[in-house]
Amino acid sequence: MEQTKRPYEITFIINASLEDPQIETFITQVTELITRNGGEITAVNKWGRKRLAYTIQKKNNGYYANIEFVAAGAVIPQVERMLSLDENVIRFLSIQLDQKALDARKMPPPQIADGTVELVVPMPEPLFEDDSEVILPKS
Repeated sequence: MEQTKRPYEITFIINASLEDPQIETFITQVTELITRNGGEITAVNKWGRKRLAYTIQKKNNGYYANIEFVAAGAVIPQVERMLSLDENVIRFLSIQLDQKALDARKMPPPQIADGTVELVVPMPEPLFEDDSEVILPKS
């Protein structure tokens, strides 16, 4: 029986002290593992070397990579096993994308006439029904 293919995203941090060809080879190995097991790669995003927010395994820098793909759920444990066994992988995270995340990616960012991007943040419901009763402390 064929398993349903779903969209996934896996992000991992590789030891930044590796040479570029070694990093490229590793990313290729991950994508080949996914395709060999029936997955389809939709995007490979190489974010490059970045400073880590905090030291992980005595390392301050890492090479960030992100792979978006469509596959059956059985592929995920295989990829996670590969990443967890490789000593050059500092951290990884794999998630299944829901429809809300996919829809948000398709929407273009809102533009203002001068070409800048306008960020619209939805505000939650008011905390109080009648804001006139809110008493603010004096400064």
